[in-house]
Amino acid sequence: MEHITSTDIDQTVDTVVTIGNFDGVHMGHRKLIETAKEYAEKLSLKLVVLTFNPHPMFVFGDRKNAALIMSPEEKCITMEKMGVDTYIEYPFDREFASMSPEDFAIKLLFERLRSKVVVVGYDYHFGSKQKGDDKLLEKLGKEYGVKTVFIPKVIYEGSRVSSTRIRECILNRDIDCADRLLTEPYFIVGRVEKGKRIGRTIGFPTANILAHPDKLFPPNGVYATATVFKNKVYYSVTNVGYNPTVSGDHKTVETNLFDFDESIYGEEITTYFFKWIRDERKFGSVEELSKQILRDAQSSKDYFASDEYSYWKENFEKAYKTVEK
Repeated sequence: MEHITSTDIDQTVDTVVTIGNFDGVHMGHRKLIETAKEYAEKLSLKLVVLTFNPHPMFVFGDRKNAALIMSPEEKCITMEKMGVDTYIEYPFDREFASMSPEDFAIKLLFERLRSKVVVVGYDYHFGSKQKGDDKLLEKLGKEYGVKTVFIPKVIYEGSRVSSTRIRECILNRDIDCADRLLTEPYFIVGRVEKGKRIGRTIGFPTANILAHPDKLFPPNGVYATATVFKNKVYYSVTNVGYNPTVSGDHKTVETNLFDFDESIYGEEITTYFFKWIRDERKFGSVEELSKQILRDAQSSKDYFASDEYSYWKENFEKAYKTVEK
């Protein structure tokens, strides 16, 4: 997959383009990409996904209280898995946002990206002050010989699928609902860094993930997770928080991989979240913490052995060589 992160986006062949922020790449986003892919294959065109970096909410909103379901790296990984030919993260700032709707459609989409088909959501708005809408895009498309395809909203359990809804699910610890809206489990990609190594001294070595600073983390607590390392799945239990029992002072993501005892400092791992187990809390001693970690690990193992996990066992693990327990 070609990955472009600059303004140098001019294409040399005709394309099908789909556009959006794609935070989380949820089932609604996937409908856009899959539809665009179908047109690309049918018409023998290149599939281009156009998104923006940073996310517009960081430019126009309150960056301190904003967070991404997927980091830019995680989104790129997902796009490649979906079979995108060219993935563009166009630099986004206020100057670019001031482009007129007509210039955005004609100069960027039709001319520079050489789009012959443009696939967007039913409520897509574009250009300065979001003045461009489906009617304008369709009108301009007809003038320039570009087919416009509008995808209706995707509904799940009676409500529209959106990144905002998924953020709410994650923050409310409803991990299963978030996972289903995303169509694959919420995950964190990061490199393993050295921590205090306290877990190893009490029999529970953990991989401390250094994740993207703009990542949306689940609430502090303990979760049943599965961790992928070198294309193998290891069931695991993960703590998100500050480790108050051992005087932790910064947020960490610590994962204990079951039946795993390798040194993986500096390696990249992916941890998928499935179920909230408990909130983070401070224990009276390291011994009490050790006993609770043992119970947490068993709770995670019980989840992966339960019917509750059966859906994901079929739809998630088939992509990897799972380590049997």
